[in-house]
Amino acid sequence: MRVARELIEKARAEGVSLVGPNGLLRQLTKTVLEAALNAELDEHLGYEKGDSAGKFGSNERNGSSAKTVCTDVGEVRINVPRDREGTFTPQIVPKYSRRVEGFDETIISLYAKGLTTGEIQAHLADIYQAEVSRELISKITDKVVDEMTSWQARPLDRVYPVVLIDAIYVKIRDGAVVNRPIYVAVGIDLAGERDVLGVWVGTGGEGAKGWLNHLSDLKNRGVEDILIVACDGLKGLPEAIATLWPHATVQLCVVHLVRASLRYASKKYWASITKQLKQIYTAPTPDAAEAAFAEFCAEWEDRYPAMIRLWRNSWDQFTPFLEFPPELRKLVYTTNAIESLNARFRQATRRRGHFPNEQAALKVLYLVIKNPLKNRSNITGKTVGWKQALNTLAMYYGDRLNVQ
Repeated sequence: MRVARELIEKARAEGVSLVGPNGLLRQLTKTVLEAALNAELDEHLGYEKGDSAGKFGSNERNGSSAKTVCTDVGEVRINVPRDREGTFTPQIVPKYSRRVEGFDETIISLYAKGLTTGEIQAHLADIYQAEVSRELISKITDKVVDEMTSWQARPLDRVYPVVLIDAIYVKIRDGAVVNRPIYVAVGIDLAGERDVLGVWVGTGGEGAKGWLNHLSDLKNRGVEDILIVACDGLKGLPEAIATLWPHATVQLCVVHLVRASLRYASKKYWASITKQLKQIYTAPTPDAAEAAFAEFCAEWEDRYPAMIRLWRNSWDQFTPFLEFPPELRKLVYTTNAIESLNARFRQATRRRGHFPNEQAALKVLYLVIKNPLKNRSNITGKTVGWKQALNTLAMYYGDRLNVQ
């Protein structure tokens, strides 16, 4: 602290700026790093500099070597102390390392926010006056690949009361640049905690066979039973779920169904249509929903037959949640619980234009998942009102919950 105060007083007296190549922050960083390195060498040798009385053994200090390292305040030139026997291995600034802890995290954080390697390079040069190559930035971000691979293969719980499945589209080069779906599965466990269970790149025409390949990943990682799966009307998904978890209830996302309905209708009728559809999906019982749907058909089938056909074809996957009381309906009638995550996915992928391969796309999405925004709700965390919902689930699904 005394050294820091002296530097601050000197900076004030000499008019030294806080930032910049010779700024106070860099001087402070240099002082702190060199002090830490000398403290490490003290411990390694067993005595402090100048304390010859405490010396033991033949090893001793042997000057220092200059080294430039990248830090959170830019490039800093430091003197690294050496020992005569060459056995000193510093931890603060490891041998051969040109970056101190925190600098890599800065690059990874910028990458997760959607910046390209070129934009990160320009940002570091502008803010930190650090010249970092695109190749180095790629190597730093590739450090997360092994971590991502382990995350993708981690064991999962035996039972998930609720799993939500949704998709976003990103551009990936596969010979040509094409739109590819990336499917996201979010589970709510017995404690009410939400977690991203899996992320898979699809082809856009999965069908039941493709979904079996994706969802078998969850099965192989330990998921033996799912009570309710809420999803969009993804082709082949209900069939795949029935094959892997035959007792699971498939609930079609009501919000997606309403949005799909409006695509068939003129905008001037949207308010009237959504008002009538709300009477269907908020009906107190399945029979009341049937009656409301019959009235809806009578008014709109002649004008918009495709919209009515959409609801008829989706009815079996739409109605399950109508058997539940309000606290459980709210939890499963829509996949919008992962909309905030999808919004962050889109923000991180939009500015890139396209990805060179599937791994590059997954790497960015993984970083988004693992780096929640400060002061913002994140997909992971506790589900609001979970205890009441869990009691209701226990009444409907009994021993399948296996609550201890």
